[in-house]
Amino acid sequence: MEILQHFLDFVLHLDKHLAELIQQYDVWTYAILFLIIFVETGVVVLPFLPGDSLLFAAGSLAALPGSPLNVVLLIALLIVAAVLGDTLNYHIGDYIGPRVFRRDYRFLKREHLMRTQEFYEKHGAKTIIIARFVPIVRTFAPFIAGVGTMTYGKFLSYNVIGGVIWVTSLTVAGYFLGSIPFIQKNFGLFTLLIIAISVLPVVIEFLKHRFASRPAA
Repeated sequence: MEILQHFLDFVLHLDKHLAELIQQYDVWTYAILFLIIFVETGVVVLPFLPGDSLLFAAGSLAALPGSPLNVVLLIALLIVAAVLGDTLNYHIGDYIGPRVFRRDYRFLKREHLMRTQEFYEKHGAKTIIIARFVPIVRTFAPFIAGVGTMTYGKFLSYNVIGGVIWVTSLTVAGYFLGSIPFIQKNFGLFTLLIIAISVLPVVIEFLKHRFASRPAA
């Protein structure tokens, strides 16, 4: 429960935490943001980092006068982080193989794997792009691609396209929208809205599956 409270506090005040980070570490903030995006996309047991909202917040802070963050450099570095993260995740899945579906592991829930597998079977290789905007699925999709039969060459092309679209769209949105006074005053709620919109496709798929599996009256 305490971990959840800290997570919500971090998300609700992401702009303040990130601003403090920039003040303390200046240009080293690039490396910290790079590491967070790389870990969120590349380490399959850490799917709960706030990637979407972090990109938006970083973009909004890059727009502030005197900010040490250059938005073009920021986008370029975080695209590399996202692509490398998914690449690592793919190779982990390729190494572990299908045996990961046989039972639950301490930090790797079979339920999450199966849900991502269903998502993957429905959308095919486009899952690697679509999943970029869906928390949890974003982390498990490249892992499932590695477990399955997708060749690395095919995966890499979708990985790069997805990474470019995800990082660019959210960072640019933050850069241009984050300076709006209403959003600045309600940044925490807006951050939760971004997360809610990201999670919405998973919720819809879950509800459709739930109702479809019910026996007819």
